[in-house]
Amino acid sequence: MSDRLLVTVPGQTLFDALGTPPDGVDVVVWDLETPPPAAHIDIVVPPYMGLADKLGILEGVSTGLVQGQSIGYDGIAGILPAGHVYANASSVHETSTAELTLALILAVQRGIPGFVRAGDAGEWRPSRHASLADRTVLLVGVGGVGNAIEDRLLPFETNVVRSGRTARDDERGHVHAFDELPELLPTADIVVIGVPLSPETRGMVDAEFLAAMPDGALLVNIARGPVVDTDALLAELTSGRLRAALDVTDPEPLPTGHPLWSAPNLLISPHVGGDSNAMMPRMAALLRSQIELMLAGDEPRNVVVTT
Repeated sequence: MSDRLLVTVPGQTLFDALGTPPDGVDVVVWDLETPPPAAHIDIVVPPYMGLADKLGILEGVSTGLVQGQSIGYDGIAGILPAGHVYANASSVHETSTAELTLALILAVQRGIPGFVRAGDAGEWRPSRHASLADRTVLLVGVGGVGNAIEDRLLPFETNVVRSGRTARDDERGHVHAFDELPELLPTADIVVIGVPLSPETRGMVDAEFLAAMPDGALLVNIARGPVVDTDALLAELTSGRLRAALDVTDPEPLPTGHPLWSAPNLLISPHVGGDSNAMMPRMAALLRSQIELMLAGDEPRNVVVTT
């Protein structure tokens, strides 16, 4: 094993964003589509998307760290070969995801999609819509993304209520437990889903969950598509009782002709929450931090899976 650290990145964009590596560190481009550049790689950064078809190539390769580019890591434990440590990209996507969340909420609340359609038809079509100010927003899931969303909601003069796996108090105030959701949902004008996908959260937003939301409430999902029961949501949208904004869907990508495309009261963005030009500089900063920790002999940040 060489005394030099070997780091692989999946493309030229991250390679360029990383800049000149520290002394003793070699960085090469490897997209996991070709044979590995060495039998041991200290840090492997796989591609941003499509990991299910790529991580298997690490079978028989020793690594110090596999550094993912997403916050979510659902399914990684099942596809990452044994003997590897996987870290997620916490600190990279929170800000951009929060920005998109606010954009979706504001667009639906203020009727922007309707104005755009009217503009495309060359029509002046004013209408009154709900404010964001004075609304109660229930955040289902707390953490980096939830905190970033709350930071952006509060200046809009909203009442933010937070819920997590367990009830607790932190520096921001009280976090309600998920088992309190039946009492919290009827009080919420807007419900933002920001939980990681797990066996416990798959299908969490089901018919019972949606039925507890008041008439006219807005559901925003920026988590993972399977957290929401698509058929149950379609039923509520088709009836006109609820509204929704989805950055993630189930299935995904959403195929042409799927009923969600034609559902009323729905705004869809194609899973672009973290995909802004802030991503590469922040990903490069995280990778530099992981390199420095490895050089110092310290434990890496954000480890979420060990196989």
